[in-house]
Amino acid sequence: MTSEQASFARQLERLEEIVRRLEAEDLDLDQALKLFEEGVERLRQARERLTVAEAAVKQVVSENAGKHRVEDFEG
Repeated sequence: MTSEQASFARQLERLEEIVRRLEAEDLDLDQALKLFEEGVERLRQARERLTVAEAAVKQVVSENAGKHRVEDFEG
């Protein structure tokens, strides 16, 4: 796993932790607001990374479109 993949995985883990904490009944309003703001920012960053990854995949697919062929191998 690359450091970028690990970082993305950590982002998702932190988002899950934030959701769990926001669902807790013992959280005061100030803490909840700070966690919510952090969650929104982390979600925005994750979406940006996914958008970049999607664009890279689309570019690779379009660059390789029509370059693949199926061959029958006997034996």
